Amino acid sequence: MKTFLSVSLAGCLTLPGALFICGTSLRAQTGQAVIGTHDGGTSELLESIFIPPKPNAPFSLTLETEWTRPMGNGGTFTLANKRRIMRDSAGHVYQERWYLVPKGGSIEPTMNYTQIADPYEHVGYSCEVASKTCFTEPYRRSAAATYQPAIGVSGPLPNGQGFRKVEDLGRKEIEGLETTGFRETTTVNPGVFGNDQPMITIREFWYSPQLGINLISLFDSPQSGKQQFTATKVSTAEPDPHRFTLPEGFSVDRSGIEEPKP
Repeated sequence: MKTFLSVSLAGCLTLPGALFICGTSLRAQTGQAVIGTHDGGTSELLESIFIPPKPNAPFSLTLETEWTRPMGNGGTFTLANKRRIMRDSAGHVYQERWYLVPKGGSIEPTMNYTQIADPYEHVGYSCEVASKTCFTEPYRRSAAATYQPAIGVSGPLPNGQGFRKVEDLGRKEIEGLETTGFRETTTVNPGVFGNDQPMITIREFWYSPQLGINLISLFDSPQSGKQQFTATKVSTAEPDPHRFTLPEGFSVDRSGIEEPKP
């Protein structure tokens, strides 16, 4: 599941449903609507931490996210949010989705979705706050499977493309839980992706075997900037079971899991 942010490099920053910062707006003198268009830009999804449906490992936490991007003049801009994540002893997962907003700015963050994942019925629910509708989609992760971070191996990349270095950072306690840390640094040689300088990507995480999740995760790349995810206020007590039921007063759209009619 993802945190949604749309960024247009042609002059618009869009926080879905909340904020549009654009260059100009047009209106015909005749009263006829004129729609201003922009060429170029990108739409991006920020991938958050992975939460497996691990049974017998309940928790609740607040995940703090910061996404720092470079500006052409050497500065940076940072977007941030905080959201709650919970998992019960059976492996059901509850997550909130909040809009990313400028860090330290005047825009108040708002929650746009709550999500519930059921690994036994194999259904995921994304409950949109604005429409009070829970949209369904297949959830294919199994509570019987084992999930753990992928750890690469130090050595050259295929076809002379560059080099990967993997470091074992040892152990440290975070939020009262033991974690193991790894850092993976990948250097891609000039010319491999149209780059005129070496491209260096760093991925670092501190993994809790007890919970089966990363309590700290860092990702820094030339393409997407620096992303940092930090788990705070971690509790291993059983969460409120009400969190894993659909919100009262919401309708359910099951079109995402129903078989199409012939």
